[in-house]
Amino acid sequence: MSFDKKTLAASAVALAAALVLSACGGGGGSDGGGTTTPVAVKPNPKPTAPTTACSAAGIAASNASTASATVCMLTSDGEVVIELYADKAPATVANFLKYVRDGFYNNTVFHRVPRDFVVQGGGFITGGYAKTATYNPIVLESNKGLSNVRGTIAMARTDLPNSATSQFFFNTVDNSSCLDFGKLICDSTGNGYAVFGKVISGLPTIDAINVEARWVSNAEVPATEVLLYWAQQLK
Repeated sequence: MSFDKKTLAASAVALAAALVLSACGGGGGSDGGGTTTPVAVKPNPKPTAPTTACSAAGIAASNASTASATVCMLTSDGEVVIELYADKAPATVANFLKYVRDGFYNNTVFHRVPRDFVVQGGGFITGGYAKTATYNPIVLESNKGLSNVRGTIAMARTDLPNSATSQFFFNTVDNSSCLDFGKLICDSTGNGYAVFGKVISGLPTIDAINVEARWVSNAEVPATEVLLYWAQQLK
C-alpha cells in the first residue's frame, strides 16, 4: 500500500525492495506484532545513549508543567520532554505510561517519518523488526477536546478505532484538519487520532528527525536509523 494522508496506519509493515511503507497515525493496517523484511538503512553510528538521565533543562520544563505526568525521551537527535493530559485522555495516558515504565520504548527506532507530517515510533527496533505489543488495544479517546496541532503526541492505530497499542507519533505540523475527530480527509470514518500530550521541551529534536535524509527519494524511512534510547517518567 502506498502512503498518502488517507492511508495512515500503525502497522507491522513489510519493507520490500521497492520500499513501500504503509504505517502511521491512522488508516488501514495492523498495529504491533509480527516481523518485517529489514531495509538496507544504516545503523545509527551512536548506538549507546550518551546519558541515562534527563537534562537539567528537561527537568526544569517538567517541574514548570502543570500536567500531572511528564515523560523525558532521549533520541539520537536530541532530548524531548512531553506533558501528558490524563484529565482528557486517561486510558491513553495510562497505557503509554505502562509502556514507558516497562522500558518497552528503550532502544527502539522512529520507523516512519513522512516529511512535514508526523514522526512515528514505538513499535520497531534496529533492523526494521517489529516489537510485539504487550498490552491489549485501548479505547479511542479522540473526541476529548485535544487537537493534532504541531508538537502534540498522539496514538497510532489501524483503521479500527479501538486498536492503538504501543505506537505513537508526533505531529510535526498542524494536522488538525486531517487527523482530528470528525475530519474526513485522512480517515473516511472521521474517528480521528487520539492526542494525549504535547512537547514542552525539545521541539527542535522532533524537527531534526523530521528532516533526516531518506533511504530513497520520497521514502518515509530515514537513511540512518533514528534511535529512541530511552523514555523515563519524570512525574
